Amino acid sequence: MEFTLFYRGELKSKGSPTDKQKIRRAFHPQLKKLWELEPLNDHKSYIEPSSENDICLLEQIGDFTFAPLISSRLSLVAELDITLLRPEEPGTILIQCGDIDNRLKTLFDALSVPAHENQLPSSDSQKSDEIPLFCLLQDDRLITKVTVRTDRLLLNDCTTDKEVVILIQTRTKVTKHIWGNMHFT
Repeated sequence: MEFTLFYRGELKSKGSPTDKQKIRRAFHPQLKKLWELEPLNDHKSYIEPSSENDICLLEQIGDFTFAPLISSRLSLVAELDITLLRPEEPGTILIQCGDIDNRLKTLFDALSVPAHENQLPSSDSQKSDEIPLFCLLQDDRLITKVTVRTDRLLLNDCTTDKEVVILIQTRTKVTKHIWGNMHFT
């Protein structure tokens, strides 16, 4: 399965739990829509709390319920092809807004279910339209390949020098064929 996610906003070098949650929330409606389309719409039982399901992707972290698409429960991994547009001259990413590896770590954390409750903003609560909160990854260890291209963002309406536009082309890969993942390739 292949699809592209889009993000426009700040991407800090050392993002806080609040920064990551904001990015997570930007991807939530896109991933929610993906679950309404084929082939995922035939597998909505995976994101419903029920003891009758063989596979349940829901994860409870603190007061939040998350639904990651790429999960070890489905024997899936992801390959990501990232295009990062930033309002900086080429070659200045190491100087102005933080090095690319730390910015990518913030992005990968935001694409994933937080591992612990302390990785969520302490004053945050889940909104009714975020139950569950859709994420791309159960854990960023499920990323098996990353390609990153950076280029200059040619917009005049950027609010900060940390604002970026990101396109993430995602390809799911099956690591072990099981009945529950045969439509996810």
